[in-house]
Amino acid sequence: MSRLAPLASLFRSALLPRLRPLASAVLGAAVAWASVAPTQAQSRRMSFIRDAEIEQVMREYLDPLLGAAGLRKGFIRVVLVSDRSFNAFVADGKRVFVNIGAIMESTTPNQIIGVLAHETGHIAGGHLARMRAEIDKATAIAVIGTILGGAAVIGTARSPQVGSTPIGAVGTLLGGSEMARRSLLAYQRGEEQAADRGGISFLEKTGQSPKGMLETFERMANDSLFSATRIDKYLMSHPLPQERVSALRELAPKSPFFGQKDPPARQAKHDLIRAKLYAFTGDANEIARRYPAYNTTLAARYARAIIDYRFGRPDAAMRSIDSLIAEQPGNPYFWELKGQALLEGGRPSEALAPLRKAVALAPGQALIRTMLGHALVAQDTPASITEAIKELTNATSRDPDNYEGFRYLSQAYARKGDEGNAALAAAREALISGEFADAQRFAKRAMPLLPANSPAYLAARDIAESKPEKTE
Repeated sequence: MSRLAPLASLFRSALLPRLRPLASAVLGAAVAWASVAPTQAQSRRMSFIRDAEIEQVMREYLDPLLGAAGLRKGFIRVVLVSDRSFNAFVADGKRVFVNIGAIMESTTPNQIIGVLAHETGHIAGGHLARMRAEIDKATAIAVIGTILGGAAVIGTARSPQVGSTPIGAVGTLLGGSEMARRSLLAYQRGEEQAADRGGISFLEKTGQSPKGMLETFERMANDSLFSATRIDKYLMSHPLPQERVSALRELAPKSPFFGQKDPPARQAKHDLIRAKLYAFTGDANEIARRYPAYNTTLAARYARAIIDYRFGRPDAAMRSIDSLIAEQPGNPYFWELKGQALLEGGRPSEALAPLRKAVALAPGQALIRTMLGHALVAQDTPASITEAIKELTNATSRDPDNYEGFRYLSQAYARKGDEGNAALAAAREALISGEFADAQRFAKRAMPLLPANSPAYLAARDIAESKPEKTE
């Protein structure tokens, strides 16, 4: 019996502007960047988005840190959480989850790189694996406390009572679980401090400044200054921001790269992805405030072009996008935006040329190939369907979590009359979306339609016989 756990075995579909929504997730224990750990509801229900440009920039930020930590580049990737609050965390040792708010609030690349360095410290330190051991230890403490509490009940049977429990036993009964919780939180605080130190060392190994990490913690400390006076630090999973700032102010300036600035080209890319996030997640009024018409920077024009496209001003959007392309004709993401605006504006034939150009400029970008495949499926001719299958097969092989790719691949196979592969692609889409019952239903439909023991047949069988991996 196989057991499958792709990224979105955690997800269900969510609706967001097309930074490509991924979905709402159920996550287990997470090591969070924030000064106060997420609430249980926050940590268990999340939405994710996909975007080729932003993911590429995050990969460029993360990979050098992974190399410095002795971890395999490319194996660990950034997942974008559709949340405008400042947070980041690791959950499985293979993915770094970053709230889009952390990117949007980081005015320099170095600030978000500092966040990624901290999360790399968690992965390199094996903190998640050790956390499981600490949870087991905390459980044992709680059990012992409960047993001792039971003994206390027997010994104080004549004591005054609250309800059915003698008053003398209440503190003992609660003491075991409280002791366990404080033990676990103390462990987490220690790991957070270790991740800070590890992050600084990785930044130094890559010739980058820890100043951004310090700046981020200083902002967090200022934000929490009022509430921190009422917080019991022993009930927190993270050190108080003021404590972390104090430690970083001592460590960070010792780096020989403390004064190192981000290269102008890196800052320019960072400005573009921040503008993109604001434009896709905000409204026209917010963009008008952040990127007023008199701001003629490339990032501001990018944001305004996206707003024109999103809010039904296609002619203005095309003029703005064409001006961006004229300034940077080698930027694949400007061509992608043009293709996206045309495709979603009901002009798929016109979208083909800019999307092919974007693919030519960034052949490894699976999400751009997926959009090209979508446009080809919309043509619905024998030639376009054949090309769509080729592009979408390429895209999904590069990015196995690409649920949109499997959706359009299923449509393409169905229009070609290949019901077996259409059902298999639908099963894969459902699996990524966390719809295990649908995934197994489609897989079982696919199996008799596929050649016995072929790779496609075996893939369908694996899905049909799989059990979802628990995420707690």
